[in-house]
Amino acid sequence: MRTVYLNGQFVAEDAAQVSIFDRGLLFADAVYEVCSVIDGRIIDYAAHMMRLERSLAEMTIDYDCSAADWPGILATLIERNGLTEGTIYMQISRGAADRDFLFPAPGTPATVFAFTQARSLVANPMAERGMRIITRPDRRWGRRDIKTVQLLYASMMKMEARAAGVDDVWLVEGDVITEGSSQNACIITPQGHLVTRDLGHHILPGVTRLSLIDIARESGITVEERPFTIAEAQGAAEAFVTSASMFVMPVVEIDGLSVGDGRPGVETMALRKAYIDHARAQG
Repeated sequence: MRTVYLNGQFVAEDAAQVSIFDRGLLFADAVYEVCSVIDGRIIDYAAHMMRLERSLAEMTIDYDCSAADWPGILATLIERNGLTEGTIYMQISRGAADRDFLFPAPGTPATVFAFTQARSLVANPMAERGMRIITRPDRRWGRRDIKTVQLLYASMMKMEARAAGVDDVWLVEGDVITEGSSQNACIITPQGHLVTRDLGHHILPGVTRLSLIDIARESGITVEERPFTIAEAQGAAEAFVTSASMFVMPVVEIDGLSVGDGRPGVETMALRKAYIDHARAQG
């Protein structure tokens, strides 16, 4: 049985309890982060915590990340659960208060918890075959740059992808791709340029995306942060997604049309290897 962290204590998962009045439960009034763990070490920790602090500030949730020993908390979870590879989930809500659309009184304690999930990240079979994607309208709220727990639409789209017999969904506004249901979307043009959507309220500023952009530029690849269309993605030389749990994952089909030769691209797989090497070197 896993050990989890809840409001300052490490407890068995079946003993962890959160109030039914918690704002995260009633209003999705909470933010979260997911960090990858390879070889028992956390990847891109500083960038994840920076984004968590930004999400808290944007949501005006009164919680000081620096007041808790997060490195120690996460290290303890890794040790107690014997986690060598997988993810750690962290969530902070505005706390528990009687149900009201107005925020609770200042000083209401935040609800804070974290838990581990063991999974294979490096040796993911999907990397060898590539993802098949369908596109669907992006009907999420307008502040997708904040990593909130408002994930119902993304969950519905993942279920729609499963019903369609494919791996996931890319969300679009008009004919322009915003991002995947839980990943940033990227393409490699026939000219060899890496294109990913520019930052703004329309997409999440992915931590893996950020690291990969640096890796690509260091290797001499031209990076363009700009919108791109479904047609441009289908006509790309390669396509892939980035996320903390998928790293760099090739996309081989979009709405039934093959990308490139319909196999994981050489450049994509090189970037995946480079990211994993980076992760292991700095974890």
